Amino acid sequence: MTDGKAHRDHFSPAPDGLMLHARDYGPADSQHLPVVCLPGLTRNSHDFDVLARALSTGPQARRVVSVDYRGRGLSNRDVDWRKYDVGVETGDVLSQLASLGIPKALFVGTSRGGLIVMTLGTVAPQVLAGAVLNDIGPVLDLAGLERIRGYVGKLKPPRTWDEAIALLKFTTGGGFTAIDPADWRAFAEGTWREEDGTLAITYDPALMLSFATMDFKKLPDIWPAFEALAPVPLLVVRGENSDLLSDATTTDMAKRHPRCAVHLVSGQGHAPLLRDAPTIDRIRAFFDEVETSAPVAATA
Repeated sequence: MTDGKAHRDHFSPAPDGLMLHARDYGPADSQHLPVVCLPGLTRNSHDFDVLARALSTGPQARRVVSVDYRGRGLSNRDVDWRKYDVGVETGDVLSQLASLGIPKALFVGTSRGGLIVMTLGTVAPQVLAGAVLNDIGPVLDLAGLERIRGYVGKLKPPRTWDEAIALLKFTTGGGFTAIDPADWRAFAEGTWREEDGTLAITYDPALMLSFATMDFKKLPDIWPAFEALAPVPLLVVRGENSDLLSDATTTDMAKRHPRCAVHLVSGQGHAPLLRDAPTIDRIRAFFDEVETSAPVAATA
């Protein structure tokens, strides 16, 4: 595995008692604002390992927390699939922050994680010091949604890591043209884990049930949630080959938000892996800029 023990495992109950997991990197007593990483729909805390290690070490070391939503990673699966919902997961994240003693943080939200960031902007804006929205915005392209619906909860278990990587290359729609074998392997290790000599999926397949009857042409208007982030400095990261966040939507976001920067990741689709040096450097610089312009106490 690529994720050696550079983190502490934190377990805490959700408001309904379900046990949730998070990875906790870096110095818990850092004087810098902590970073909270929120993964995509079927993803988990493993995805941010490279970014978390980079941000949690060195002279500007920050505490970095990467969460597992219910039904993903090391968090318990829910017997009620209807609770695999952005609203419920937002409450879970707030519960985890309270358990970890983090009243305010810088956020990185990948895909669904970005939707949770926008939801936090409406229900708990006090926790947001700044945010990175990774390949997500208030307009979701139908092509990307249909591609995701096509594989969530439907993947056949691969027999080898090579098969797993081949399956990922297929399900990502050919959008990742500029990542190396190590990145593909890490991507696979965040999707499956070895259990009794087989590769088991790291999320509850019941996630597919929330997608099964959804009419993508009648999605709620997300612009009000995005506009609730107006007081929060933003960095929008977009994959050059993304089929979920269009260039037009990204441009519109930058126009509508008073403090919104954009970073394009070449040769990657939905959603950028946040493992390449230019993107990590840009996120680090953005967080430093936020903290320098408006320093906020990082601990309770």
